Amino acid sequence: KTIVRLWCRRSSARGMRLLTHNLLINPMKGFEQAFPLKLIPTKITKEEIKFNAAFVVHLLPKIDYKVLLYAASTVGIKNLPAELPRPIDATQHVDLLKALHHTLLEIHVEEGKLVCPKSEREFPIKQGIPNMRLNEDEV
Repeated sequence: KTIVRLWCRRSSARGMRLLTHNLLINPMKGFEQAFPLKLIPTKITKEEIKFNAAFVVHLLPKIDYKVLLYAASTVGIKNLPAELPRPIDATQHVDLLKALHHTLLEIHVEEGKLVCPKSEREFPIKQGIPNMRLNEDEV
């Protein structure tokens, strides 16, 4: 939770990035494998940041691409391929890397909720910060 808050606050935009969504799990005991959390955005913003192809290439092994495709579809992004080419080269796949950069880093979810697919527990997103805190009876 702390990592997410720090990540969101580094930027001048206040929203949760889709990169962050790709890393979140339900913190409730017994539901750690309930991945991915369903994303229901109600307010999104876009913030242009400088493109860095090497950074995007470095991120790709760390993300679940199918989850990214799902999250992208919830915010209206439909231009990503169903599968990534392997290997990705920063000089040959510039357009793809720019689309991934935009999707992972420039789209911010400011309001909405995350929903666990197994427990159906909702985690609100307010002012760009997902509230993953548990009630006492959930610990």
